Amino acid sequence: MFLDSGQVKASNLEGRSSFLTYFSSPLFRPKHIFIRRKLNWNEAQAYCRQHYTELSFFNSQSDIDKLQNDTGGSINHGWIGLQRDPNNNTAWMWSGGGYITYENWHSGQPSNSRENKGNIRPDGKWNDRIGTNLLHFYCIDVTVEEKMSWEDALSHCREKQTDLANQLSEAELHLAKVKVKNITQRFWIGLRYLADRWLWVNGEPLEHESWSQGGDQDHHCPIQKRCGAIHKEGLWENWDCQDKLHFMCI
Repeated sequence: MFLDSGQVKASNLEGRSSFLTYFSSPLFRPKHIFIRRKLNWNEAQAYCRQHYTELSFFNSQSDIDKLQNDTGGSINHGWIGLQRDPNNNTAWMWSGGGYITYENWHSGQPSNSRENKGNIRPDGKWNDRIGTNLLHFYCIDVTVEEKMSWEDALSHCREKQTDLANQLSEAELHLAKVKVKNITQRFWIGLRYLADRWLWVNGEPLEHESWSQGGDQDHHCPIQKRCGAIHKEGLWENWDCQDKLHFMCI
């Protein structure tokens, strides 16, 4: 993910005079890796889960553009995490979880109900294919960073030309849960309480809220806990910004 422009003013973040100059950025952009070995779809998925995180998935054209950038500027035929829902032959899912919300099928695809897996073509379009075919494949990976305060975590990510995680799709949340499963219960996200409201610091609209209802959460009008984290089960929590939590730069 590359920042087009923008910053969060480090001083006076709590005051109404604080400013945010937002940049345009995708929500969740881990790294894609092209694997030159030829395996069937199930073997490719197992390989990605062992060595990285999961087979690659996409929520927008910009995600496909990123795959092309991550892998040297071109796309090869290869498996991605696309599969038919075993309980609904007309529906397609990502191997990491969740139904597809963005489609990029080649003309006339999907074409055959027996072809229950998906691959990507050099033009970025998708084909359905029998899963026993042997193809190169694409894995996706996310790194969980060491514990830092929220502001230090944000600065660390932006120094790497990335950002803290923002609102996540079902597939993206599953990917994050896989990475934090044996590391931490929660991690920082790019959620901040400023000027009497919660917002994403990358400028994306706050379209829905997923606050935890347990414990002593005071997110309605937080006095001190003004930075957002997400529990591995997918619910938001507000924490003191000086607390140190794990995080992901994406």
